[in-house]
Amino acid sequence: MTDTRNTRTKLVHGGTRRSQYNEVSEAIFLTQGFVYDSAEAAEARFLESGPDEFIYARYGNPTVAMFEERIAALEGSEDAFATASGMAAVSGALMAMLSAGEHVVAARALFGSCLYVLEEILTRYGVEVTFVDGTDLDQWRSAIRNDTKAVFFETIANPTLEVVDIEGVAGLAHAVGAQVVVDNVFATPVFSRAIAQGADVVVYSATKHIDGQGRALGGVILGTREFIRGTIEPYMKHTGGSMSPFTAWVMLKGLETIDLRVRAQAASALALTDALQGHAKLKRVIYPGHSSHAQHELVARQMGKGGTVLSLDLAGGKAAAFRFLNALEIVLISNNLGDAKSIATHPATTTHQRLPDDQKSDLGITPGLIRLSAGIEDTDDLVDDVLQALAAA
Repeated sequence: MTDTRNTRTKLVHGGTRRSQYNEVSEAIFLTQGFVYDSAEAAEARFLESGPDEFIYARYGNPTVAMFEERIAALEGSEDAFATASGMAAVSGALMAMLSAGEHVVAARALFGSCLYVLEEILTRYGVEVTFVDGTDLDQWRSAIRNDTKAVFFETIANPTLEVVDIEGVAGLAHAVGAQVVVDNVFATPVFSRAIAQGADVVVYSATKHIDGQGRALGGVILGTREFIRGTIEPYMKHTGGSMSPFTAWVMLKGLETIDLRVRAQAASALALTDALQGHAKLKRVIYPGHSSHAQHELVARQMGKGGTVLSLDLAGGKAAAFRFLNALEIVLISNNLGDAKSIATHPATTTHQRLPDDQKSDLGITPGLIRLSAGIEDTDDLVDDVLQALAAA
């Protein structure tokens, strides 16, 4: 049944299962297995399990099911499968749907681990992969073939924050029967309308905004019930990439506040961008929600807001970037994003270090580029911290 309640209500109450004790906070069912009343009952459950019947934690668990139902209600998908990490979601979604000899078209601007899955793992098993500039619909049009099985892209690219037109690419893919798989982390589940805009499968690293407090690894794959239960669940339960019950409980607690956090973070990201426009130490400031972004109109149409992350390109290159990072007092140096704490990352030497220099250059990952994930600290304090660090750079 479709949940028609408003977003914040879904995030607090969606998917709740209460035990006989009628607890207020969701229960953590820390159990790997389940007991049957009889041998006949065990046989029946293995033949077909009902919505509140479980077999083994790798297959499903009441706490995990609550998280899956709640995030599906938020995203507007029919179903979801929770995974052990964001990369388990990405690799699981692609590996489960693809076979040797099939063709995938992917955006070139991807997180390093996503590139590894496409370039090294899928090709090893006979999948053909073609890369394109994700922002160029003509390149998508030229690359997508009648035998293309799937397209894959980050809706907002990490870390250069280029935005892919979901409806445009989905139209081209669906014309040949290809599935549209999107990594939607930077768009966040709060601002996402990816399913309505044509995505067939949406993946998230729940480690980011869903947890939002740096506590646990997790991921989720969202799509139709037929795809999730018929394609994803068999693959994931046999390969072991499922989410633990404790992690699912952490993610449920994160979902209760994600709307509040992400909107505050996006407001701070926009304020930081405004404050940094034209700064002498910066070559450019990139934020999809700002009017200076080349795809601002697409962002407004596709998301409404620009997300929680901005990127700064320091004119002095790596040396200036390192001086800036080392001068930060509130913003932390780490490689996560979407956290309640503001975090700065130097992609060229961390998250995208393995890429050859020419590929970094092609993607716009310069030695001076800093990815800045806005947290929920006071906005004025964040602006002051970034400005004093730039002065030191």
